[in-house]
Amino acid sequence: MSRYSRSSNGARRTRCRCGRTVLRQLVGQRAALDVTADADELTAAAAAALREPNRLDWCLRKRADGPDLLWSSPSHRANCPHPHVIDHQCTAPAAGPPRTRTARTSSVAEGQLALV
Repeated sequence: MSRYSRSSNGARRTRCRCGRTVLRQLVGQRAALDVTADADELTAAAAAALREPNRLDWCLRKRADGPDLLWSSPSHRANCPHPHVIDHQCTAPAAGPPRTRTARTSSVAEGQLALV
């Protein structure tokens, strides 16, 4: 049985559209979550205090091939020595409604073909 490689699964630093540096990673082997977390490192207690139903905190492990995010479940050690990060909440304005196309008028009479 082969072990899966962590080399391609680690977190990578990117910029969000709001300008903040974030960590992005697919966390999990089967039903992976696409995680975008703030790059600011917190203690386990500080991250747990910011946790909400739709905002999780993550344990940030530093591996030889880069940072790796692990879910900080309720059974996670309260005195975990690793830094923790929290899900990112983007502050950039939401994209506006899609632009509608305006109808073009044709210079030829209806029923005639126009060469383009």
